[in-house]
Amino acid sequence: MDTIQKYNEEELVLMLQRQDQQAFAYLYDNYAPALNGVIFRLVEDRSLSEDILQEAFLKIWNNFSSYDRTKGRLFTWMMNLTKNLTIDTLRSKGYKKQTKISGDENSVNNLQDTNSGAEKFDAMGIRKQLANLKADQRLVIDLAYFSGLTQDEIAKEIGIPLGTVKTRMRTALLELRRLLQYS
Repeated sequence: MDTIQKYNEEELVLMLQRQDQQAFAYLYDNYAPALNGVIFRLVEDRSLSEDILQEAFLKIWNNFSSYDRTKGRLFTWMMNLTKNLTIDTLRSKGYKKQTKISGDENSVNNLQDTNSGAEKFDAMGIRKQLANLKADQRLVIDLAYFSGLTQDEIAKEIGIPLGTVKTRMRTALLELRRLLQYS
């Protein structure tokens, strides 16, 4: 019978610094679902989120020497690395080109959307419009309105200045207003 090994964060970091593969397997098993959730909220595509997750763990393994425990917890470092990788993927030319192709294929279905004004403001309608925001804007809106974090908590969570969070939030809300008025 196998016993499940558990590590505290300090032990795990020390083992990962020595490139212990068992520790990395533990890291993957215990953190992959949470990181995949962060990715999926940004890309809303299961297959793409799984691809980015694999790339993120490869990057974590290859760049673990850059982790500095004095600057934050292990999960926060991994989440920021994963979030940045996801945003980079969404900004890449290849992704934008693929999205445009997919959008063109589905354009006939989009023309048949005849929701009334009241229906556009339900949670599903707003979630649908969030897909039209930039990834960094979508992240702050998601964390604020769907995860219940304050702007200060968002700044700490994703490691950016509070002013940047406020700017992204304001820009995203203005864009959402515009989208909801004209859709």
